[in-house]
Amino acid sequence: MTASRRTALQFFAVLACSVGAAGLAQAQSVADFYRGKTINLIIGTSAGNDYDYRARLVARFMGKYIPGEPLIVPRNMPGGGGIQAANYVSNMAPRDGTVMHMIMQNMMAAQAVQMPGIEFDTRKLIWIGNTTSAPNVINSWHTSGITSIEQVRTQELVVGAPMGTAGALYPALLNAVAGMKFRLVMGYPGGNEVNLAMERGEVSGRGSNSWASWKSTKPEWLRDKKINILVQVGLKRHPDLPDVPLLLELASKPEDRKLLEFFSADTDLSRSLVTTPNVPAERVAVLRAAFDAVMKDPEFLAEAARAGMDISPGTGADSQKVAESIVNAPPEIIARAKAIMEAPAK
Repeated sequence: MTASRRTALQFFAVLACSVGAAGLAQAQSVADFYRGKTINLIIGTSAGNDYDYRARLVARFMGKYIPGEPLIVPRNMPGGGGIQAANYVSNMAPRDGTVMHMIMQNMMAAQAVQMPGIEFDTRKLIWIGNTTSAPNVINSWHTSGITSIEQVRTQELVVGAPMGTAGALYPALLNAVAGMKFRLVMGYPGGNEVNLAMERGEVSGRGSNSWASWKSTKPEWLRDKKINILVQVGLKRHPDLPDVPLLLELASKPEDRKLLEFFSADTDLSRSLVTTPNVPAERVAVLRAAFDAVMKDPEFLAEAARAGMDISPGTGADSQKVAESIVNAPPEIIARAKAIMEAPAK
């Protein structure tokens, strides 16, 4: 072996050891940071719904995949249809990887149309991953006599929704572009209260709920046909709902279809975890890897299946791209969307 070749090999050996040591030190630093710490997982809704159930289930499993095994504590922060929690995570929470948030899926569209009270930018949040891309659905109650969306073209359907949520938006959207006859009753604090209103006969349907949520929280209603699914909101039909039309399929004009596609895109982020802006890159990588590991954990998947919880995960990197695409939609689409989103409050 020549002297020059021996010198080159020695150089690369030293370089390899240096890189390995740096990687180990970085891994140790992340473990040292998280060891003994608590990660607060903020849930932008009240307890007892699919957002809440999913966040708590993920919290039980994710800590063991994070170096240092921090305790993950779910904390409910309802208010403003998810805006209060998103504002907190964006502006007040520590930016060190000790706060995560199961963000409500309509926050990107809400930001795009500049809904009042929004002080966050979902493009600056760091997306950890998405647990499901199940569609949202509009439903009627079994006593309403309405079993298909076509009936709502000629027959009024009274639906309940919390103010500023997708449940208020979708019916108003269909009234505007598809000639439907939805009548909105708003002001409910959450989806559970809308469910009670359907049971009491105050309303005859719900303006929106996730299909995944119906399966996990009210499987007996599906089994006993207490609700009729009229429309699904997504970019493709869900395998469970092959005969239920998509929202965007109800458009009769190309410009209307583009509008409905804008409002359907966020179902790809149906139940997503984010963390605060400016978290160090090595901690982001660890959080994303831990989330991905949970989505493959056999015990986690078994528990989700027992709860009827749909798991169709997406990565943090992919979720980040979808979120940015919604907020960066063409100005003409955003202008029209804003006019329709403001209409229910008039």
